[in-house]
Formats: sequence, structure tokens, C-alpha cells
Amino acid sequence: MPSPYRALFAAPGSKAFSTAGFLGRMPLSMMGIGVVTMVSQLTGRYGLAGALSATIALAAAVAGPQVSRLVDVHGQRRVLRPATLISLVAAAGLLFAAHYGWPDWTLYVFSAGIGCVPSIGAMIRARWAALYRGTPQLHTAYSFESVIDEVCFIFGPIISIGLSTVWFPEAGPLLAACFLAVGVFWLTAQRGTEPAPHPREHDNKGTALRSPGLQVLVATFVATGAIFGAVDVVTVAFADEQGHKGAASIVLALYAAGSCVAGLVFGLLHFKGAPEPRWLLGICAMAVSMIPLLLVGNLPFLAVALFVAGLSIAPTMITTMSLIEQHVPRAQLTEGMTWISTGLAVGVALGSSVAGWVIDAAGAQAGYGVPAVSGAVAVAVGFLGYRRLKRPAPRRGGTVEQHSERQERHVA
Repeated sequence: MPSPYRALFAAPGSKAFSTAGFLGRMPLSMMGIGVVTMVSQLTGRYGLAGALSATIALAAAVAGPQVSRLVDVHGQRRVLRPATLISLVAAAGLLFAAHYGWPDWTLYVFSAGIGCVPSIGAMIRARWAALYRGTPQLHTAYSFESVIDEVCFIFGPIISIGLSTVWFPEAGPLLAACFLAVGVFWLTAQRGTEPAPHPREHDNKGTALRSPGLQVLVATFVATGAIFGAVDVVTVAFADEQGHKGAASIVLALYAAGSCVAGLVFGLLHFKGAPEPRWLLGICAMAVSMIPLLLVGNLPFLAVALFVAGLSIAPTMITTMSLIEQHVPRAQLTEGMTWISTGLAVGVALGSSVAGWVIDAAGAQAGYGVPAVSGAVAVAVGFLGYRRLKRPAPRRGGTVEQHSERQERHVA
């Protein structure tokens, strides 16, 4: 591992909370696809399986920011443990209901309960921010966390699908629940690195989403999430049309691998100047990278095109986290980060739904028009909201890059 990444873990407790966060984040990529695999195997009803997965995603999109808001007020330990217990009980209920053939409505109720799962990625990033706020190391920490996100999305679905198909149908969601329990309870046992709660700062502040800059970021990432959701669905359909449906997981893993590589490299770089232009450039790069997908004729070309497209994901996400620090009060940082995940989740649900409709109507090749259009929408929202991003709220801290610039000017 390059030395800047090794230096991150010089802080006491950083290795432990990072490892716990990795385990706690695995369910993010395992639970939804695991439920689809489980229900489709037990009932043969793919429509029900997809609807339950969407219910989990949408419930998490609604509950996630509220859980994170409570974390900012009361602290991670006091909030994450009961929220996780609700999610675990709901997951157990779903496994029993699916196994014993309970009525469909019970499956939806339990799926909605699973959505209480906390945003572990936001919790870990908040701990890094508490350790390295105002230093260049925070940029490296956010880069490292983006790489961990991609590792989870590369291996999580493979593990979940593999266990459910080779062992027993409930194995994938069951392991995801175990990861969640171990990760959260281990994380919350580490009090030394837990960010201090800010109950007084929340008085009369309302939600972090009142920030105009955060509104722009979330709206843009709804469109970005639609890219991800559409690419996943269309790639599976395209591989199926090519007669190699199993290759879809490999191709999508390369998409995540491109982001992983870019995140590692991006974390080694140190930038001067405001982050807003880099963020907008990243959004544009993500949109442009969707155009070659309209021309794909075979799986090898698709694999290369998606790997290249993935190169713009992690740098854009890393810069987004830096911008959140600029536009959200420190006392609402966890909630602000979670709103980005919510925007992505809503976008994934929209993109996958629209892509499925287009595939049914015109085929998989035409389906790649959905991520291309979604990318164009993301660029349009980014340009329209750019002035809001250039006007950060007063006394809300600053990005890592801006802090470094202030230090340089002071020294000069």
C-alpha cells in the first residue's frame, strides 16, 4: 500500500474502525441481490423478488437520513445499535416469511424494516473527518473509503449470489445480516474514535437538506444513481442476449474495478484550488463515458468501455464528500453524507425501472440510452446549480483543499 495510505492508520483506533466499517458495509451490496436470488429460487416470482429489493432500497433512502440525523444529535453508539437491531429483526422475519410461504404483505413489511439499516459509510467518513479535519490526510481517507465501497460492490454480489445458489436460498441475506451485526456492534464498541454529538447545534436548524449546495449535490446524484441502476440492468440483459448471462457479473465487476483503481490513484494526488470545477468535470466525464456504450456490439468491447467509464466514479464521489464539508454544518455532517447515498438509491431505483421498460420495448442495446440520458441530466443539473456550489454557507468549515490554500497563504 502506498505510504500516504499507510500514514492514515497511524492514528490510534483507525485500523479497527475501518475494518469494522468494511464488514458493516458489505450488506449494502449483498442484501438486495441476495433477496432477489432467495425469493426467485423459493417462489419463482422474479417480479416479487425485484419489488422486495426495491422496497428495501427505498425504505433505506427514507430512513437513512433520519438515522444519521439522530446520530449527529445523540452519537453513533446510542443510535446505531437500536437501528441495527430493528433491521436485523426485520431481516430474520423476511427469511422466515419467505421460507415458510407467508403472505406477500408480510414480505413487504419486513423488507421495509430492513431499510432502517444505518449508512455505515457515512459513519466511517465522519470518524475520519473527526481525526483529520483540515488536513490533506482527509482527502486520502475519503479516497480510501471510496476504494472500500468499490471492493464491497465487486465481491458482495458474488458472495451473496454464490451462497444462495450453491448452499441454500437464504444463505446470502443471512450472511449479509451477520456482517451487519458484527460490523455495527464492533464499530460502536470503539468509543475513542466516535465523533462527539452536537445536540445544541441542532436546535432550530432543521434538516441538512436545507442547504442549497447540498440540494444541488443530491439532485445531481439522483441522476448519477440512475446511471448506475440502468447500467446494471442493461448489462445483464445484454449479456443474456449474447448468450453469456453469467459473464454479466464479471463485466460489472470491471466497472467497479475501474472506479477502484481511479480512487487509489486519486488519493495519492494533492490538488490546489477550489473543488467545484473538479466536481463538475467529474460529472461531465461520467456522462461522456456512457456514449460508447451505445455502440457496443460484443461483451469484450462492453467490458473495456465499462472499465474506462468506472475511472470517473471514485474521483467524483471523493470530491463530493469534500464539498459536503463546505456546504453542511459540522454538526450535521453525517446526515449530509447520508443524503448523497439517498439520492443515489432513489436514482438507482428509477434507472433500473426505466431501463427494464426500455429493454422490454426495444432490446438491451437500446437500453444503454437510459444511462446516456441520465448522464446528460446530471450534467444539466450540475451546470444549473453550479453557482450555488460556489457560494458556501458561512462558518461551515471548508474543504480540505481550501484549508490547505489558507495555510499556504498564511505561511507566505
